[in-house]
Amino acid sequence: MTTTAPRPAATFTQRFDPRLLAALGSFCISLSSVFIKVSHTSGSTSAFWRCLLALPVLLVLAARERRTAGPVPRRHAVFPLLAGAGLGLDFVLWGEAIPRVGAGVATVLLAVQVIIVPLLAFAFLAERPSKRFLVAAPVLLGGVVLAGGFAGTGSFGPDPVTGAVAALLAGAGYAGYLFLIRLSGGVGTQLRSLVLATVSAGAVAVALGLPTGTLDLAPGLPAFGWLVALAVVGQLAGWLLISAALPRMSATAGATLMLLQPVGAVVLGIGLLGESPGVLQLIGCAGVVAAVCFAGTGRAAARRSPG
Repeated sequence: MTTTAPRPAATFTQRFDPRLLAALGSFCISLSSVFIKVSHTSGSTSAFWRCLLALPVLLVLAARERRTAGPVPRRHAVFPLLAGAGLGLDFVLWGEAIPRVGAGVATVLLAVQVIIVPLLAFAFLAERPSKRFLVAAPVLLGGVVLAGGFAGTGSFGPDPVTGAVAALLAGAGYAGYLFLIRLSGGVGTQLRSLVLATVSAGAVAVALGLPTGTLDLAPGLPAFGWLVALAVVGQLAGWLLISAALPRMSATAGATLMLLQPVGAVVLGIGLLGESPGVLQLIGCAGVVAAVCFAGTGRAAARRSPG
């Protein structure tokens, strides 16, 4: 998660360079795809357990936030709960995409949210996309076509096209989460919003997993160990490190370091999981990362401009 305040571990984390914290946080999140793949669990199972295991820690941190910022009107709970539905869809579909198209490619394809979020902002908030976004969008879409194996050439994974579609839909769910969580409240409410979104995401995992028989409430000790690692490293540590780092960095530096997530997932997929994406897939991944970096720099510049 990339919220900007509050910083629950501010006293401790301020001792370290924020660039180091952001890099470590991105690396933790990159490991999420590895943990999901080696757990050999379904998307609904990994989504359910990562939410359930992370929730107690988030509740403690949210209680601390409440003591500092005060109560929040109940009506402010609507957007985080709706946002959580998008997050749950992201978790479930991403978990289904990883074994089909690979941990690295599935993570890169989530970057489609970079296109969807500005379109949602334009449609519902009348925010005009930047010129950089208009330039980057075709490059990103072209990269998605190559990375996802839609070009018809050799692609990694037992079912790369289905996996790529699932990853793109996961990116759409994540875009919905980012857009709605932005509307959920101001400074001092991030942790409480995240708690509500986490509860909602877990509920979506149950709603999708029970009817299809894919939700495993007793995944076994080895799988459960990987799911604990997913919750602790990918869900909690990654988010806490990034949320502590971003407020102390320029928007451009923060956006650039966040690109370590998809890059790290590709490298870890190749190095730890033995994945072997095709040349065109790797070119597509590079195109997606470059387009995201270009568009992100434009948004950062827009935020710094007057008015």
